[in-house]
Amino acid sequence: MFSLFRENIRIALDSIKGQKLRTILTVLIIAIGITALVGILTLVGALENTISGDFASMGANTFNIQRYEFTTRRGGSGEREKINPIISYRNVRQFKDKFQFPSSKTSISFTGTQGAEVKYENEKTDPEVSVLGINENYLDNTGTEIDRGRNFTFFDIENNNNVCLIGSDFTKNIFKDTNPINKTISIRGVKFKVIGILKSKGATFRNNQDLRVLIPLQVARSIYTLPNINYNISVKVDDKQFLEGAQDEAIITFRNIRGLNPVEENDFGIERSDDLLNRISSITSYLYYAAWIISIITIFGSSIALMNIMLVSVTERTREIGVRKALGAKKRTIAGQFFMETILIGQFGGFLGIILGVLIGGGIASFIEFRFTTPWLAMISATTISFVIAVVSGLYPAIKAAKQDPIESLRYE
Repeated sequence: MFSLFRENIRIALDSIKGQKLRTILTVLIIAIGITALVGILTLVGALENTISGDFASMGANTFNIQRYEFTTRRGGSGEREKINPIISYRNVRQFKDKFQFPSSKTSISFTGTQGAEVKYENEKTDPEVSVLGINENYLDNTGTEIDRGRNFTFFDIENNNNVCLIGSDFTKNIFKDTNPINKTISIRGVKFKVIGILKSKGATFRNNQDLRVLIPLQVARSIYTLPNINYNISVKVDDKQFLEGAQDEAIITFRNIRGLNPVEENDFGIERSDDLLNRISSITSYLYYAAWIISIITIFGSSIALMNIMLVSVTERTREIGVRKALGAKKRTIAGQFFMETILIGQFGGFLGIILGVLIGGGIASFIEFRFTTPWLAMISATTISFVIAVVSGLYPAIKAAKQDPIESLRYE
């Protein structure tokens, strides 16, 4: 049995070598379909991983109070879109003083600028650094981790110390081979002592999270004094079972701060980390469906092309089939030879498609700065689909070859 299987593989390979141009074209037709599947799934997977990673960085058991919901509703025709007031510093201070939910931490932050220039001795960055003013709970509430050094303490914030935390990219540009800890940098002429380096978080949609500086809230307010600065509030509870209660308490507290009466709608947004992740998951699921539909249509065309080519091959090799049958080859032997040839061509096409799909999908993901992950599901699916294509496409030609009449086949010219 094994010797027959090995012989069928040998015959199939000899036939493939004898029809190199046809084989290459067939492999390319299959590879195009598999490339479409793997490439799209790779790109969608990278997109999902990037967005989910960014929103997961909010941290577990957290919710945010912000100006708008994650998805804002636009008014219909003739209806004016509701514009919420900014969350001012007075709002966040009152919230921090009044919100006293047990086992919770409140983080306050704002973005001073996204175009700062940071200097260290004779080195300086491009004017593309984000500077954030934060309090001592920001890192814990947002899931941001320290790679080296330490976090802000309560006294750093309360005493308005000129200390800072920097992103990991600073070690690649202005500091290079120098250890940044305890070094002094300058932002808008203000000196800051580096006390910690943040772990790398990558970039999303050209927003580099590793090129930012975190400084104490009040110090940031003294540097960035533009009117109408919008602040962010993040609340984290120690136990997830208290998350709903903390959120309800926060809504009541902030409504009172805003002076809303019971019949008025909230003029602010509440977003939970798990709600965002669920919403993102539902969005990317539609992208996966679209990817599969597009790929299946392409693969269906590939299977038809492979079947037609194998039928042509059966017709061209009619005399060869007759000779083999005259020498004693059984129907299942003839069918097995053609079937094995189709399987090999299908697997060659699938393997080439997987390589091209990963390279193209990964290349596009890298270019637009998505977080690439090895698409194991797409690769396994592609291998399975290429095998199924070969089985479906090769079955009819193999049966047709096996049913050839040996006498008529020997007469075929």
